[in-house]
Amino acid sequence: MMSRLRQLGRDQSGTTTIEFTIVALLFLLLTFGLVEFGNMFWQYNSAAKAAQLGARLAAVSSPVWSELANLEDSGTPGGAWIDAYEVTCDGNSADCDGTYTGDYDATAMDCLVFGRSASSPPCDTECEPAGIDQEAGMCDRFGRIAPENVSVTYSHTGLGFAGRPGGPVPTVTLQLVGLQFEFLAIGDLLDLQPITMPPFTVTMTGEDLSRLAP
Repeated sequence: MMSRLRQLGRDQSGTTTIEFTIVALLFLLLTFGLVEFGNMFWQYNSAAKAAQLGARLAAVSSPVWSELANLEDSGTPGGAWIDAYEVTCDGNSADCDGTYTGDYDATAMDCLVFGRSASSPPCDTECEPAGIDQEAGMCDRFGRIAPENVSVTYSHTGLGFAGRPGGPVPTVTLQLVGLQFEFLAIGDLLDLQPITMPPFTVTMTGEDLSRLAP
């Protein structure tokens, strides 16, 4: 019995296969890790670009806060805009709240998320490639973006004047929240759960605030 144990201890058959298996697993794990890192970087960069595009569209598109164009100021007509305001429209709750009340314009939010169109209807309602008469929306940069991930804040910036047609010139802040990084290769292998990305916030000064603006 002891001789057999000693013989088994000296037996090195199969060691090469075991060593190869260990090294191959480490190599594959490293390779997939690099792939996942590149994928994470791509998703993060795509979401950041989508937020920038959304802020630009919000600055030149019809406001999600529909009452902005009708906002009146207590100052002298033609003089500096006096009354401060800050209203946030959240696609997750389909509501606008802040220092003023106002209706949430779902169509205007669709323009930001799905893109604008020169034809009718004025905005897409689902994520699809922009055609020749359409302008790309946020989801064209990052396909998992929905109105529920977007909030837009219109706040007093000191621009515009009392009695200005179309209301004041706001500071427009778009925030993109709730997006998750999804694993490609090692998620199922290591039972990893999706990771929530940090919020993406972009601020711009409002311009034409019309769907027909360039």
